[in-house]
Amino acid sequence: MRTLNYKTEYRKLLSLEIVSYLAQIHEMKGRQNLFVEAQKDALAELLDIAKIQSTEASNRIEGIITTDDRLKKIVMNKTTPRGRSEREIAGYRDVLNTVHENHDYIPIRPGMILQLHRDLYKFSNTSIGGSFKSSDNGVAEELPDGTKRVRFQPVPAWETPQAVDALCNALREAAADPELDPLLLIPMFILDFLCTHPFNDGNGRMSRLLTLLLLYRSGYFVGKYISLERLIADSKGTYYEALQDSSAGWHEGNNDYLPFVRYMLGIVAAAYREFASRVDILVTKGLSKPDRVREIVRNTTGRITKTQIMNQCPGISQKTVERALADMLKNSEILKIGGGRYTSYTWNWEKE
Repeated sequence: MRTLNYKTEYRKLLSLEIVSYLAQIHEMKGRQNLFVEAQKDALAELLDIAKIQSTEASNRIEGIITTDDRLKKIVMNKTTPRGRSEREIAGYRDVLNTVHENHDYIPIRPGMILQLHRDLYKFSNTSIGGSFKSSDNGVAEELPDGTKRVRFQPVPAWETPQAVDALCNALREAAADPELDPLLLIPMFILDFLCTHPFNDGNGRMSRLLTLLLLYRSGYFVGKYISLERLIADSKGTYYEALQDSSAGWHEGNNDYLPFVRYMLGIVAAAYREFASRVDILVTKGLSKPDRVREIVRNTTGRITKTQIMNQCPGISQKTVERALADMLKNSEILKIGGGRYTSYTWNWEKE
């Protein structure tokens, strides 16, 4: 079993690029904290939409899906889950709520990780929840011809309990040093968790829940209002590339954490920027819902789709967005590009 030393690895990451990322995120965090304190009530709809998007996206990455209507009802606890996919979606919903509401009381220890995994599967008809893997598992990828190959061979099953214990101890030891920024420690821990792959199933979803938990425990709450899971799902190809690049040579202790750390810092920074953009439209300008839609299209460089508008307008119904777009088209404020599922819109600057 490899030895983990985050203090040593931390120093290797301190390039100008990474330090710049850290400075940006620290500044955006400060601005968000001031706003959240002043406008808690105004952010309620951002909280709700982020929960829905996080639950949908994290499960979609693993091929677990249901209809949009069913998903919303499950997340809002207004229906009983049907079938395996919906039961696993309901489990993610509950663990996500636990992380949101109790992060300060959930230490990063093997027993607590097992409890979260147990709850992830509490609606499922399986006995795998809350137990480490019972047999070796490989991280496979599907090739263009349909065949599969093992991309990475994680820690063997017999070594997993000891490996998770060492992983938690390494993080706890590094986190005790105030000079080590948790924004770098967290993605290193998550990469090692994924390389350990401690469960028969649910490793990806658990990694994203643990990412949120660790960020919240370190004072970075942007994931409550902007779905990090959605940002990861929308850049899934880059996510897997960074994971593959950083896992090469992992068993020998020769892996490079930088690609995965850089990727995760990019996700966190993107979430803070999106939070600032949404807040500007949602609260500070005091706009009506149709005017929010108008402002989003006007401030978009190039084209934007109806789905993208809805992602930036939490709490605004599809009908309201469609009505606002129709009114803008009627007034020649925007131009329609394409048709059907490929329809997009752009601001008509000739009318300015």
